[in-house]
Amino acid sequence: MRLPRLRRRKSAEQLRRGVYIIPSLFTIANMFCGFWSLLDASHGRFGRAAVLIIVAAVADMLDGRIARLTGSTSSFGAAYDSLADVVSFGTAPAFLVYRWGLRLQPDFGLFFSFLFLVAGSIRLARFNSSGHDLGHFQGLPIPGGATAVALLVLISPAPVSHTWFIPVVMVFVLCLSLLMVSNLEYRSFKDLDLKRQWPAPTLFVLALVVALVTLRPHLLSVLLALYILSAPVAQTSRWLRRRNAPPHLESHASTRPEAPAD
Repeated sequence: MRLPRLRRRKSAEQLRRGVYIIPSLFTIANMFCGFWSLLDASHGRFGRAAVLIIVAAVADMLDGRIARLTGSTSSFGAAYDSLADVVSFGTAPAFLVYRWGLRLQPDFGLFFSFLFLVAGSIRLARFNSSGHDLGHFQGLPIPGGATAVALLVLISPAPVSHTWFIPVVMVFVLCLSLLMVSNLEYRSFKDLDLKRQWPAPTLFVLALVVALVTLRPHLLSVLLALYILSAPVAQTSRWLRRRNAPPHLESHASTRPEAPAD
């Protein structure tokens, strides 16, 4: 009787170890895509380098989802995921945007591409050191910034040859960098309970996203632009509402008596 119990206990322990390994495999795939993107960008294959960054973003989204669904989240997995993100969403897009659009201005190009890497690393460090709100991110997530760079390259994979377009790329990279280190709140969608949904539709949507990237990157660019602009627009709307609020409401709120202490 003792031998079957030991076997069942051993098989259960092996199953738990396998469950913990699955999210790490997606993290490794994320890092591999970032490394492969660096190699392609160094050889001038900018279109494929951009696609690999977006595939890395899909893998990064999956590893966190799978870890939460299987209850296999850990501090090691979170730290390892951040290291992979620095490669795939910090170094790879910074190198890609330099080689693709900023190489004709080496000094300014080096500054703006490195600024993107620094802003992304600060964004990751702040996320790891602060409390995690499942509903919102503070600042643009680094995968979103990296995907924006990749989609810009995908729209026109040929390297930038017109000097008038280089300042446009610089401003684009600067805005993404500022959004990543800002205090603007972005919806994370991590509070969606996928345990109550069938996984097949979720996988279908992810496959559809990859197809849109490879076939119609313009459509995904519009969706990502709406997401990036959502936080600044919401913040501006709140500021305008406070500014246009009737003065008597503000004075009434400031002179409201305090509740008596117990």
